[in-house]
This record gives sequence, structure tokens and C-alpha cells, in this order.
Amino acid sequence: MPEKMKKLLLGLVLSVWAAAFLPVSVQAQTYVCVQKEDGKYYIAGTNTPCPNVIITAVPFLRIVTDARSGAMGDAGIALSPDADAISYNDSKLVFADKELGLSASYTPWLRALGLTDVYLAQLNGYYKIGDMQAVGLQLKYFSLGNIDYTDLNGMDIGKGKPNEFAVKASYSRKLSENLSAGIGAKFIYSNLAAGQSVNGQLITVGTAGAVDVSATYQGDIKVGEKESTLRAGLAITNIGSKITYLNAANNERDFIPTNLGLGAAWEIDLDDYNSFTIVADVNKLLVPTPCLGTQDECDANGNGITDWREQSPIEGIFASFGDAPGGFSEEIRELMYSVGMEYWYDKQFALRAGFFSENQTKGARNFFTLGLGLKYNVFGLNFSYLVPTTNERNPLDNTIRFSLLFDFAALNGEEK
Repeated sequence: MPEKMKKLLLGLVLSVWAAAFLPVSVQAQTYVCVQKEDGKYYIAGTNTPCPNVIITAVPFLRIVTDARSGAMGDAGIALSPDADAISYNDSKLVFADKELGLSASYTPWLRALGLTDVYLAQLNGYYKIGDMQAVGLQLKYFSLGNIDYTDLNGMDIGKGKPNEFAVKASYSRKLSENLSAGIGAKFIYSNLAAGQSVNGQLITVGTAGAVDVSATYQGDIKVGEKESTLRAGLAITNIGSKITYLNAANNERDFIPTNLGLGAAWEIDLDDYNSFTIVADVNKLLVPTPCLGTQDECDANGNGITDWREQSPIEGIFASFGDAPGGFSEEIRELMYSVGMEYWYDKQFALRAGFFSENQTKGARNFFTLGLGLKYNVFGLNFSYLVPTTNERNPLDNTIRFSLLFDFAALNGEEK
């Protein structure tokens, strides 16, 4: 593919991703990176590490849509299981208290910019097969509203209504009384600029397949006279094929957001009416870090494609633990942290809060979250609100997310 065509396509497709996902400062500022004697890269004239954000295709796969986790700093890997567990850790489903559960979530996107037609919607469901197995289904849909497409020169080249979705099926099974494993398979559809053309070559819909694998440990422990539950989870999500919007060679395709997540949660029953939970997650994208060197340094074979982009998805997973230009210190900066708490009164009213942190050089998302939960008979409602802690704009600034859960056990009189 000619270099000019690749740049036009990159400008067309990535502009949609950048407008929807990247912080404003990352989009707007241009940095000159220089390599100093220690071998690391800094912004020219400073001792500030050079920003080096990991960008993948279909980033909507990593957006937290359910309002319960969204109110706890996006932590969800080890949170007590409900229908939304399929978003984080399939293996938790087999530990769910109820035989059957459904949830529906709606997340407005970029409301602070006055947009009303950009949103995420998600439907989740699970069914337990006895006490040892569970299956789940998920549909995740992202509408990017009406988009004006432009080329790299800013010239209008048409309008469109880009959208993306993923369909997932999962299975989980207990391996012992306290340990479970899960696997999920998903189909990914991404229509960002289908029907547009670059130098006469038609842009098409991007598709990909991926799997999630996970494990959960859950055990009851006593703290004095109080009952509590300790839960730990591991999930590797979006292990799958690369994606493209043209008939491109495999080494020109884009990585999807493969991710490693570790989580822990501690739930304690304070008395018959009050319970409290503390949760924490650590996440890392298992995707190669972009090269910051010269063209010759980043493209050793001289074929016009940077070496990190030519790796296969599996090569990229293993390389992601040691390929950052800034060495081990930059690898640590690629970690994302979530912490949160949840308080329940009489299993009917919940208060939640949390914090999410990401390094300044890796996206700079740092925010507090707040939320409420209400449960009445068959229905449960969760709300969350994001409070930014920096000057970085977040797509969820001043936005209320909400989720609706259905408790079918209540229909059978199993609960009050």
C-alpha cells in the first residue's frame, strides 16, 4: 500500500478514535522527543518523560459501562458477581447467588461537549447450570453519532454514522469449592468509515475475533465475630486477531486492546443490616508500546512499517512486558489502578465511591467516581458520576451512567 494512502486512511480512521477516546491534551499538543544519555526519551528541553500512549483499535471494548463498577473507580474484576461480571471476569459467574440474571446499561458519551447522539449500550445475562457451571451472553454497542469525515488536509469527504459492537458468549466452571475458571469468545464489528474511499480504495467494515480467559478464588474468612468474604481474580481479555479497514497485509493491521487485569475484593458483614466492600484492580494493556526512535531505529527492515506493528498478537502480548523505550520505569507507568468501596444497608440501598489513576505519559486519566445503588423487589438500579481531578477532559465529564438489573429470585419469593 502506498505510504500516502496509508497516511490518509490513518488520518480518517484514527480521527474518529481520537475524537472519542483520547484526552484533549493528548490530541492537541505536539511533542518533540529526544533521547538522552540514559537511553530514555524526554520532551525536548525538559526532564519530563515523553508521552507515549498505547493506541489500539476498537478501544470501546475497554470502556466500563455498568454503573456499579463505574462508581468504584472502574474496579470490577473481583467484585461480587452479578450479570455485569461477564464484562470483567467470566469465571465469577459460577459464584453468583442467583440462578439467572440480566442487566442493561446506558452510558452517554461526550455529553460535556454538547453531543447527544454518542452513547454506549450494553445487555448482559447469565444462567447457572447447577452449582458447578454457568453460561453468559453479552451485547455491547457503541454509537459514535453523526461524523463529518475529513482528509489529512481538513477537506470534507463526506458524512457517516459510525458504530461498533461486540457479541460475547462465556462459560465458567468451578474447579473446587473456592476456585473457578472461565472462558469467553467474542465477535467484534467496527464500522468507522465504511463506504468512504482513499485513493480509489474502498474502506470496509473491520471485524475481529477474540477470547477472554479468567480465574477466580473466593473464600469465607472470619474477622473476630464477623463474617467476611475474600475474592481475587485474574482476567486476560481480548486475546485475538488484529483488525483492518482495508484489504491490508496482516502486518499492517491494528492491535485490539488485549489486557491483563488483577483484582481483589474484601466484603465484610458488619451486622445484620450493614455490609462493606473494598475493591482494587490493576490493569495493563498487552499491546506493544510505540517506538519513539528515528525511522531507521523503528523500522529495522526498511519496509515502511514500524517493527512493533509487524508483531503478531501473541508476539505483542509477550513483548509488551519489556518493549517500552523508557525501560522498566516506563513499563510500570503503563499500569492503570482502580480502587473503590461499597456500603450496603439492608441489601436495598448502596453508597459507592472510587478512584482511577493512569500515568500522565500514558493517557493521563485520573478521576474520582461516586454512585448509588437501589434495590426494590425485582429491579435494581445503579447510578454513577465521574468527578475529574485534573484539567484533562474526560469523555464522561458531568455524565450520569445508569444500569438496570433484574432479580428473578424475587419473583419466586426467594427474597423479600
